[in-house]
Amino acid sequence: MSVRQEQLDRVLVVTIEREAKRNAIDQEVADGIDAAMNRLEDDPGLWVGVLTGGPRMFSAGTDLAAGMSPRTERGGEYGVVRRRRAKPLIACVEGLALGGGFELVLACDLVVASTTASFGLPETRRGVVASSGGLFRAPQALPRQVAAELMLAGARLDASRAHALGLVSRLVEPGRALGAALALAAEICLASPYAVGLTLGALAEVGLDEDTGWATTAAAVAAVKESEDMREGVNAFLEKRAPRWTGR
Repeated sequence: MSVRQEQLDRVLVVTIEREAKRNAIDQEVADGIDAAMNRLEDDPGLWVGVLTGGPRMFSAGTDLAAGMSPRTERGGEYGVVRRRRAKPLIACVEGLALGGGFELVLACDLVVASTTASFGLPETRRGVVASSGGLFRAPQALPRQVAAELMLAGARLDASRAHALGLVSRLVEPGRALGAALALAAEICLASPYAVGLTLGALAEVGLDEDTGWATTAAAVAAVKESEDMREGVNAFLEKRAPRWTGR
């Protein structure tokens, strides 16, 4: 399996293990994340989840060779992006979190990162758009101009700046993100799980209108799927060459 689960007291650590592919997400990875999230939500003995890609890389996003963002019935994209959760999920980031990998981070409630972490949404450089929540969650988590730079120019956001802007809640030295995430999870476990669940629900209610966000995303995805630029961008990425854009 390309996703490993480990229970540590009341915390479930979920690790993507596809290092040879930079933890790119295919259907097997999405199914593995989905199974872990189902376990987290359904097991009353589990109170907090930690999602990590291991010590070197969080995730480079969707495996384009396997098709567009893989989905599951209960969790949506990547098994977690559209999931309604009553238990906190902490993203633990070492190394790159790009495209769908960053959208996985944005789907979590808290972010712990080491100074090696870097975030980005380079989809437009592939002729596509951020289809798994990035279009509306990035401007919610970051200043609009910063989110626009990531999505329009394919810029990357380093961990220090992400921490200064409030995306990363705890910033640590390389190799220490998992320990810091587990420490944060332990702090959450000191609280009432019932009250924590109610608080998560309230936070979701006062956030951005996700129905509108998903509708806007769906319209953009439908349009880009018909474009010549999407076909060219994906082919250029797979062929390891510069794309030849037509603007159509």
